Amino acid sequence: MKPRRLTPDTARDLARKKLAAVAIGQDPSADRHAVRTGLTVAEVCDWYLKEAEAGHLLGRNRRPIKASTLRVDRSRIQTHIKPLLGSRAVSGLTLGDVEGMQADIAAGKSARGRKGRGGRATGGAGVAGRTISTLRALLGHASRLKIIAKSPAQGVRQIAGNKRQRRLSEDEIRYLGQVMYEAGLVGEHPIGLRAIRFMLLTGFRRMEVLGLERPWFSRKEHCVRFPDTKSGPQLRVPGEAAMDCLESVPKRDDSAFVFPADVGDGHFIGVVRVLHRVCARAKLDDVTPHTLRHTFASVAGDLGFSELTIAGLLGHSARGVTQRYVHLDKALLIAADEVAATIARLLDGEAGCGGWPKLIDNSVL
Repeated sequence: MKPRRLTPDTARDLARKKLAAVAIGQDPSADRHAVRTGLTVAEVCDWYLKEAEAGHLLGRNRRPIKASTLRVDRSRIQTHIKPLLGSRAVSGLTLGDVEGMQADIAAGKSARGRKGRGGRATGGAGVAGRTISTLRALLGHASRLKIIAKSPAQGVRQIAGNKRQRRLSEDEIRYLGQVMYEAGLVGEHPIGLRAIRFMLLTGFRRMEVLGLERPWFSRKEHCVRFPDTKSGPQLRVPGEAAMDCLESVPKRDDSAFVFPADVGDGHFIGVVRVLHRVCARAKLDDVTPHTLRHTFASVAGDLGFSELTIAGLLGHSARGVTQRYVHLDKALLIAADEVAATIARLLDGEAGCGGWPKLIDNSVL
């Protein structure tokens, strides 16, 4: 059958009918979206992970979402979001339901008997807030791309987590250095000890240290060129004491990593366990790799360096801070050297810098 030509009068008549349908509460696009109105939270989560892994969704800085971010998102989805809201239809969720999930996670309800990233999930305010951030982001993507009509997480009030402000005092740094030296003499893992020392001397993030490859490091240029970090590609400046630490680790021909694994060509992964054992021996509580990073920043502040300089040392580049130092501003070099030297003096104490290279057992490497 030949289709009837749509005249202006016919088009106006159809438009009036659509407006009338809207006036009595009908949705003219209901047929078009009927398939999607029954999507559950779990189904939308699966869609998000699939699309993001394929590089179809853009995250921070309008770049494809990183694999490391997706690993964290997947963990939060499996550990918290799906157990609490997975079977619910997105179209039936309210803001109260989303904030109720947040309260349940904060109370540890979703964590009972479950394994989360890095061990047993415990819940808490910080975990709850970060999980809501993940849910809000993935529902936002689904809403923007018309997978769902609207995001029920829009307008949610994210619970404030307890910021980790723990730093090591000068006396704690001295004692930690002494205990690390003694631990090395009785067989503690030398690569783990070196990685801990380097984190404290640079303020680098844990995975920036563990994933550091030798070709990225240049003593001559006084820098480390990261092809990718949490904030994208970066050029960072370690102090002289930190570079001494790097160069004292024997190279492995079968591994490009500065801190290699015991077996295979990967990087060392046990630094958190080594840090836990050393701090237990030193009777220091609540010390994490982030504590070492915060301690470095705090020492830099104590020495009088500006927030901009400290941001450059730490690799904070939300607005391109680090990129201002592409040519290695002399102030940044001075700051890196002074902060690293100060921390090294506290760490080494009576043991002295000369004791540290002896902790590297070539038979272990």
